[in-house]
Amino acid sequence: MELATRAVHAGRDDLVALGLHAVPLDLSTTYPARDTQAEAVRLETLATGERIPGPPVYGRVGNPTVDRFEQALAQLEGCDDGVAFASGMAALTACLLAVAAAGKPHVVAVRPLYGTTDHLLASGLLGTSVTWATPDTVRAALRRDTGLVIVETPANPTLATVDLRALADACGDVPLLVDNTFATPVLQRPAESGATIVLHSATKFLGGHGDVLGGVVATTEDFARRLRQIRFATGAMLHPLAGYLLLRGLSTLPVRMKASSQTAATLATRLATHPAVSKVHYPGMGALVAFEVTGDPREVVAAVRLITPAVSLGSVDSLIQHPASLTHGVIDAESRADGGISDRLLRLSVGLEDVDDLWTDLSKALAIIEG
Repeated sequence: MELATRAVHAGRDDLVALGLHAVPLDLSTTYPARDTQAEAVRLETLATGERIPGPPVYGRVGNPTVDRFEQALAQLEGCDDGVAFASGMAALTACLLAVAAAGKPHVVAVRPLYGTTDHLLASGLLGTSVTWATPDTVRAALRRDTGLVIVETPANPTLATVDLRALADACGDVPLLVDNTFATPVLQRPAESGATIVLHSATKFLGGHGDVLGGVVATTEDFARRLRQIRFATGAMLHPLAGYLLLRGLSTLPVRMKASSQTAATLATRLATHPAVSKVHYPGMGALVAFEVTGDPREVVAAVRLITPAVSLGSVDSLIQHPASLTHGVIDAESRADGGISDRLLRLSVGLEDVDDLWTDLSKALAIIEG
């Protein structure tokens, strides 16, 4: 089946047999059982990260609605399994803890990355260490204790892209983790290019409406088991209502991405000729446009009226923000420069509004700094 069809039906294959049309939302925090001995065995098995049929004993361990979302996203990404978390950063944290616990605490990372990802790697808070590399120097940066190579493509916030097949080849036996938040499986499926781990801030395009927080990892059965083991112990479980909303978001993901990407491409072309814009970053795909302005970018953010001045992205409404102040303000100026993040860069997440209405709003805001 084509992706648009799979996006609608993934996670819902059994509904007709159940006599249901809408996905059931299970809000239980605990699951009763009269056989305590059998329940103890189930709990011990679940603590190892294994998936087993039947209720999950306790809501921190698993949830049937969340299971549906996990399986649907894994299917769309072409991976064996999926594991959902309370946020994208919780998902990344679990990945780092998994490799550190396996005796591989060293990470090779390619900038730019989402600001908090960069901050977490550089801080060493989880007992990991990082070597920053370019795609061409990743192979040379690998060590015996390297547990992950991390890349984001298109990257946050410059939208720089990486040849994933070449990068996966450079990684050798070291797992490649790709943050696929910006592209989504509609535009890119990293596992098809050799990535072992595909991470999403599900808060963004997967949810699509700015009303749900979550993270998800699509990966191999073995790594998924290790992630569930960590989630069992740390409690970073995705809430069932979030799982419900994210599964619903997947069904419209292809049409939303197509519409927003068309508008983004038009806006990128128009911005490229605007006198108040010195540079446009647009990789030719996706619903985000980054651009550098000739004046104070914060004045542009303050002047928009239709576009929402806020962090985050991937919503049905367009959002604009100044990365150097907000999403990437947590990292130092030198690290931002290393990732090509200019202080005059703005990141625009394009929603579903009419392109001419968005351009009118942008033009009026840019006029404030023009000249």
